[in-house]
Amino acid sequence: MAAKAAAAKPAAANPTASDAPELSVVIPCYNEEGILWSSVTELHAGLKQLGRPFEILISENGSKDQTRAIADKLSRNFPEVRAITSDEPNYGKALRRGIEAARGEYVLCEEIDLCDLDFHKRALEILDSGRADMVVGSKAHPDAKDERPMTRVAATAVMNGLLRVVLGFKGTDTHGLKAFNREKMLYTVSKCVVDRDLFASELVVRAQRYDVKIIEIPIVIHEKRPPSIHLFKRVPNVLKGLAKLFYVVRIRNR
Repeated sequence: MAAKAAAAKPAAANPTASDAPELSVVIPCYNEEGILWSSVTELHAGLKQLGRPFEILISENGSKDQTRAIADKLSRNFPEVRAITSDEPNYGKALRRGIEAARGEYVLCEEIDLCDLDFHKRALEILDSGRADMVVGSKAHPDAKDERPMTRVAATAVMNGLLRVVLGFKGTDTHGLKAFNREKMLYTVSKCVVDRDLFASELVVRAQRYDVKIIEIPIVIHEKRPPSIHLFKRVPNVLKGLAKLFYVVRIRNR
């Protein structure tokens, strides 16, 4: 199988400074002026308590409000915070840029309306033990507690069902909280071909196809605010992305 053969290739080198952090927390942000400051300062305080060197990367993308200005202020106030920006509202591209800019041994992909320190602790314990190279925080795990509106819960179920049918996904969830060994995932990141809402899903699907050791753990999820982009506005891009992935992954086996 071509995908498995590709997995044997070494990851691209990514030299880091001797004082590089152990943890890199990547947070894509779009129009989040209402919760950005409080969420990041609370996350920063919690990460301090872990006692492990860390950085927080705010990957702002195309915001129309004060998100970029707040991200810049956070980076000035906290040496562990870095702000990167782009002009295009694109969640997947922002997440990818954050992962590629990360310097830590472990990357934790966060959501600004979650910032789940309990997930970080449990995921890091698994990564430290070597039991997995990627940990997925699943909203659809049998032991998870999803407190979002029913439309959002249903959308997750539909999306996961489509991923199983179209791409052969064998897990319970792909989008949201993740933690992984950066060096062992750089090649997988480099092979991803879609962005926007489906980059996070493609990352998990490809990791599964490349035989990356993955463990799912249940999470409790309750959002601090409604989605910054309306759910139904995402549908056309999601369907286009699925069609592209079906062709690339299932037809061309790449």
